[in-house]
Amino acid sequence: MDSSEFLVMCSGQPGFLRSVGAQLAGKCRLLECYSLTEAAQMVQLHRPTVVLIDLRRAASQQFDRSWAMAHNSQTTFLVVVTSLSELDQTQIPAEIAERVVHVEVDATTGDLAHVVVATEELLAGQGRDLALAVHEQGSAVAAVPAQGEGTFVAAATTRSPSGMTEDTGVPVAPSTHNRIADIPINGDTSGSSLTTIADRYRTRTPNLRQMLERLEVAAKHDVTILLIGETGVGKTHLAKLIHESSDRRDEPLLTVPCGALPGDLIESELFGHVKGAFTSAHAGKDGKFLAAGRGTILLDEIDVLTPEQQVKLLRVIEKGLFEPVGSNETLKVEARIIAASNLELQPLVEQGLFRPDLYYRLNTLSFDIPPLRKRLPDIEPLARYFVHLHAQKHGIDVVEICDEFINCLVSYPWPGNVREMENAIRSSVIYSNGGKLSVDTLPPNIVEGSAGPVNDPSVASFFGGKRGVSLGNRIELTEKDIIEQALLNNSFSRTKTAKQLGISRVTLYNKMKKYDMMPKG
Repeated sequence: MDSSEFLVMCSGQPGFLRSVGAQLAGKCRLLECYSLTEAAQMVQLHRPTVVLIDLRRAASQQFDRSWAMAHNSQTTFLVVVTSLSELDQTQIPAEIAERVVHVEVDATTGDLAHVVVATEELLAGQGRDLALAVHEQGSAVAAVPAQGEGTFVAAATTRSPSGMTEDTGVPVAPSTHNRIADIPINGDTSGSSLTTIADRYRTRTPNLRQMLERLEVAAKHDVTILLIGETGVGKTHLAKLIHESSDRRDEPLLTVPCGALPGDLIESELFGHVKGAFTSAHAGKDGKFLAAGRGTILLDEIDVLTPEQQVKLLRVIEKGLFEPVGSNETLKVEARIIAASNLELQPLVEQGLFRPDLYYRLNTLSFDIPPLRKRLPDIEPLARYFVHLHAQKHGIDVVEICDEFINCLVSYPWPGNVREMENAIRSSVIYSNGGKLSVDTLPPNIVEGSAGPVNDPSVASFFGGKRGVSLGNRIELTEKDIIEQALLNNSFSRTKTAKQLGISRVTLYNKMKKYDMMPKG
């Protein structure tokens, strides 16, 4: 089986994704989704070989959406999972029947073995031939394996009495409740088969995906990279992805938290020192640049470096040379440098706090990671990932995630970003009632929308965008912030965004052009 084959797997049941995903991981490029809307987005984006959809106890509208998804991607095969007798073959539209394989699961045993078998055969090409053959013969073919209770059936070509539903073939509007998928950020267990940084980061925010595609190119070259983003936004994780995407992946990745070190010890931590270099230097020590070898070193919070330390860092970046503290011996740096900052560096340059020469050297390959409040499409998948992570860690079986729970997460600006959200999810999992995550399990400040003291005006504009504030009565906030947030709130629909902001579509279009917010490509 070719591990480059793409599989999108969609289910509202965490156990289904864990069980089936674990057996298919490594055999294909696997993307997990929790909603049909997100699955449709993944189909449009990746054109997968197979889409596996768990439709047990599904409403008729969910079947209609599945047929529409298959209809809109003519090269994708669909594996539809139902309980026994939930779907009649005649209900599958004739236009897509040749690309649909129906798998029934006995609710009593819950055996998913036949789901895995049917999916593996399609990925390997065998099941595709079977489905096409059934379509040409015009009859349903059932295959009952020797063991187990399930069956998998290639769809017949008989047209359903009503034909295609009125929604079939028409893109489904994004849902406000269940529109995103599971995006592992740390310790990704199912993404090992994904090859690009954008896929492994699994963001659903268009602008961030574009940025990660550019970062992918830079990661493969021996260049210094600067990551800018608020605390908790995921810079360390992104540095790890950069390292793993380079030819240095088998070498160490070391992190130096500059902001957590006393100023007089940063140089020793980076460059090392010789015995007697300072009062407490009772023995010589190699710095991180030597310890990293040919690996990667992440310098986090470089904005705290003094001007003198910045000069030495610039020399390392430009010439790869340094001297340990207290030594006259010049050593060569072989490690790749990734620098990170919680603050934009240009204002620091203007204030005389950051050297212009180092700024211009770093700014050439600088990447801004947007805060979580500007990545609304990412909130639900991140939340679902953290639910899985901490449910497994604490031995708690989460069986339901309420829509109100997700809505509350989307309605909060997350000034602490991904780190703050993970802590909130951990708390919710611990206090879950019977495996159910509801609003009551969230920390009170998140339910109340009390974000705490922050300096960034976009936190205030977040609440403004949520409450439908027009452009005219929020002049203290920048238009770009409000427009950007309103676009996110309305799934990038310009019509809905213009209506929310109380302006015409033409005005919105002109302002988007003015602020360079038009989609690229």
